[in-house]
Amino acid sequence: MGSKTISLTEDAYNRLKDHKREDESFTDVVNRLTDTEANPLESAGKFPGLAADRDEFREKFDQDVTERERELFGQ
Repeated sequence: MGSKTISLTEDAYNRLKDHKREDESFTDVVNRLTDTEANPLESAGKFPGLAADRDEFREKFDQDVTERERELFGQ
């Protein structure tokens, strides 16, 4: 298998490096992140700010479900 040299901005390099696991090469990181059949849950919690949004969404969702159950079933 051949190789290619690419140019990245410092920011792009640092972002890629942040995703790099200890036992991975940069090629491994690119392949893992661009694998269209990868499990989307593998990256859960790896993006800053999304965890808080997820928790807030889940809380609101649970409240909505409870409210709808009360409306439908009179509980």
